[in-house]
Amino acid sequence: MPIRESGEDYLETILILHERTGYVRSVDIAAELGFSKPSVSRAMGILREGGYITVKPDGEIVLTKLGYLRAREVYDRHLLITRFLHDILGVSKENTDEDACKIEHVISHETYEKLNVFVENYLKD
Repeated sequence: MPIRESGEDYLETILILHERTGYVRSVDIAAELGFSKPSVSRAMGILREGGYITVKPDGEIVLTKLGYLRAREVYDRHLLITRFLHDILGVSKENTDEDACKIEHVISHETYEKLNVFVENYLKD
């Protein structure tokens, strides 16, 4: 099942919150993203139907293997683009975060791989 940009944002947020606290609930996602609880609930239903998350009886949201892999991919793209924009180009932190959030969803695999090699080589020197 294809996932939209907003779904990728939710998966990325679940991953980040889990790494930060070890436990994720809908209310945590709503607070992190500034969205309403009903909006988050709808999104979690779509992600659950797509096989990206499970929801435990106590409300804990857990990434499935598929969900984790997709979230990790998006987050890794975000981190690389952030490094490139901020550390190499000198873009301000505010613009770096905003731009990386947009670019991470549309960058091709080939461009991502080439950018990754470039950033690693540039920062190594």
